Amino acid sequence: MTQSLVSEPSQASAASCHEMRWSLPHIILAGLHWPVKASSARRSPVIMLHGWLDNSLSFSHLAPSLQDFTDVYAVDLAGHGLSDHRPSGQNYLLADYVADLAMLIDSEFEQPVDLVAHSLGGIVAMLYTAAFPDKVRKLVMIDSLGPITKAEDDVVSQLRKNIVKRIAGSGRRAHYATLVDAAKAREGGLSPLSHQAAMTLVPRNLKPLHDGLAWRTDPKLRHPSPMMYTEAQAIAFLQAVNTDTLLILAENGLLSARKSWQSRLEAVPSFKQVVVPGSHHCHLDGDTGPVKGAVRGFLFHEL
Repeated sequence: MTQSLVSEPSQASAASCHEMRWSLPHIILAGLHWPVKASSARRSPVIMLHGWLDNSLSFSHLAPSLQDFTDVYAVDLAGHGLSDHRPSGQNYLLADYVADLAMLIDSEFEQPVDLVAHSLGGIVAMLYTAAFPDKVRKLVMIDSLGPITKAEDDVVSQLRKNIVKRIAGSGRRAHYATLVDAAKAREGGLSPLSHQAAMTLVPRNLKPLHDGLAWRTDPKLRHPSPMMYTEAQAIAFLQAVNTDTLLILAENGLLSARKSWQSRLEAVPSFKQVVVPGSHHCHLDGDTGPVKGAVRGFLFHEL
């Protein structure tokens, strides 16, 4: 584990943090470390995992609010932020993200750890917790409740879509003259962000070019997955989570529109649930106070 001081990783975070590099056998992962402020009794470290096409700065509001209690680490998932990309010809499978997390925790952290994760990161954290419950003290999922699934009848067409896209390639990358232009592009999409939130998040996903900026994020992340879980498999993973778990649902988040996922909530009645105002990025965008309070209370004050 290597680290270097980053005095201001984000305008949204007044606390300093350290830039991290974790060298795993197959990949180098990057991230940020917010050191614990007090020398109090040793607590489980918090590891944070961001959503699809985001990066560790997704937690630039939430992470500093936990520094009074323990060390907080936010990880750039493979292909995101400053982490390495998967090799050419290799997909971004959920199982591989889980394996990355398993190797990281086994090699770099004393167990058990606390996992706080958003969207795609929440899916990865949930799958890991189901498979390795002894390694996780508490789990927090932010607007995330298991993987997007496909019916058994769709597996052949799903595989075909992936291979056709891999052969065709990702196409030309978008270029931007300024950071503001890139932030404006990120403000729209499946999970819209305010301009301020986009300006916080996107710099870590960009790389300089001679004539502007381009996305550092691996374009293969946008390729269709070759294999997806069925709904029965997703529920089986959720039912296997016996770790103390908090589910934070955003009033206007992506899950609020998925009424068909009610069966997932019913499958795991032991989950604690908190509904907070805001959108899918309720931990980053708008009033983040309710998310901060819920996470602190759950991890450290037995919410």
